[in-house]
Amino acid sequence: MRRKKSAERAAPRRKGATRREAQDFCAAARAALKRGEPDAISDRRLQQVLTAAAKIYAAKVERRGHDVAPFAPGAVTATETVVTACGLIRAADLNMFDVAIWFHRPPGIE
Repeated sequence: MRRKKSAERAAPRRKGATRREAQDFCAAARAALKRGEPDAISDRRLQQVLTAAAKIYAAKVERRGHDVAPFAPGAVTATETVVTACGLIRAADLNMFDVAIWFHRPPGIE
């Protein structure tokens, strides 16, 4: 019988551990920005967090509709929003026509 990898045998993560990891990342990001050192957060870590956030956000929107707020009001500036949105659009190799179709898509339509 073949032994399972240790990651497969590991117990599922507790919600508290996941919450702590999120809080730790957010605290590190705030501190890096406050110091004027955004590169203190590695590109790889940022990609991991953005990927997970995009996937869970999309799943929630698909399930509950467009009433899922991506962030709290006033949490990010218009510039931060547009810079991030443009990065996401480029990363997915979309164009503005593609985005316009999705932007005007009624809730519940895939």
